[in-house]
Amino acid sequence: MEKCENIINFIKNIYKNKKFIALHEPLFIGNEKKYLNECIDSTFVSSVGKYVEEVEKWIANYIESKFAIAVVNGTNGLFLALKVLGVDENSEVITQPLTFVATANAINYTGAKPIFVDVDLDTLGMSPISLEEFLEQNCEIKDNKCINKTTNKVVKAVVPMHTFGHPCRIDEIKNICDKWNLELVEDSAESLGSFYKNQHTGTFGKIGVFSFNGNKIVTSGGGGVIVTNDEEIAKKLKYISTTAKVPHKWEYFHDEIGYNYRMPNINAALLLAQLENLDKYLKNKRELAKKYKEFFGDIFVDEPKEAKSNFWLNAVKLENRQKRDEFLECTNENNVMTRPIWALMNKLPMYKECQKTDLSNSEFLEDRVVNIPSGVVL
Repeated sequence: MEKCENIINFIKNIYKNKKFIALHEPLFIGNEKKYLNECIDSTFVSSVGKYVEEVEKWIANYIESKFAIAVVNGTNGLFLALKVLGVDENSEVITQPLTFVATANAINYTGAKPIFVDVDLDTLGMSPISLEEFLEQNCEIKDNKCINKTTNKVVKAVVPMHTFGHPCRIDEIKNICDKWNLELVEDSAESLGSFYKNQHTGTFGKIGVFSFNGNKIVTSGGGGVIVTNDEEIAKKLKYISTTAKVPHKWEYFHDEIGYNYRMPNINAALLLAQLENLDKYLKNKRELAKKYKEFFGDIFVDEPKEAKSNFWLNAVKLENRQKRDEFLECTNENNVMTRPIWALMNKLPMYKECQKTDLSNSEFLEDRVVNIPSGVVL
């Protein structure tokens, strides 16, 4: 009980003794209202408008990607990324079981089936060792395609996720993908502002996808951005995310199935104002993580080696599931919001039959990891 009180008092002191401390509430301190009013006054509040283009330019410049395409959310961004790379019902996609359900769902939307490989204990992201072991034991190259010998389907892509903003060993994963003729799509939903070996996440693979949901480090309410250095892919993504409408002054003609997935201008107006304060938020989050590390010590989940994390969601790693549950009960009963890491994807009813490797690390983390309040404190 005494230890619980110490934790509660420490966190409440950081957050100025607020009555309820959320896990990650958005902060609006810049031009949000100004840009929203300008957007409303312009009457361009849907998917056409200057703020959509400004957001795309800003993101591309910040992460040093040639192209950025703004969409309605990160999940649809992942789906479109896989779609343009040819992932379909005859394909399989390797990902990690320790992730938000959107990763697996986006794969499923294409008709493909996910395959789950284990994560690393330090990064919480896909393990290159587990990935390579799966490929060597279960796959072979035929006609320049990676074939799963168990299902005879083409393993088309790999989708690692940068968990809580901590970069995984993405360069090693990239090398494995190149060796096995696999497309690499980075689920960077949580990692805007995170770098691995001085390179921004989302730029190692052919395509990267970011999310700007209400709980992200910066938000557009709902929204996402797809990034790539491939001009043809960028054109295709923008085209099919805008209902595949053939450009014309007045006629409506669509030459393939498209999707109404472009980010509305009004969301982009909010996001642009948020992005203008990103560096301030990142600095603040590193200071918060430093305080947590000093308080929690070795159980605090720190950034991996050779990585610079955005510390989107801070986390602690408890002794076991019982200690985890005691921590969750203690904090939430005292109006300090905490939550466990996600249930593993292979344990969900719709994915329990999917092929998987040994998932010992993922299961270990599922039993122990808890997210703690991580909102920006000015």
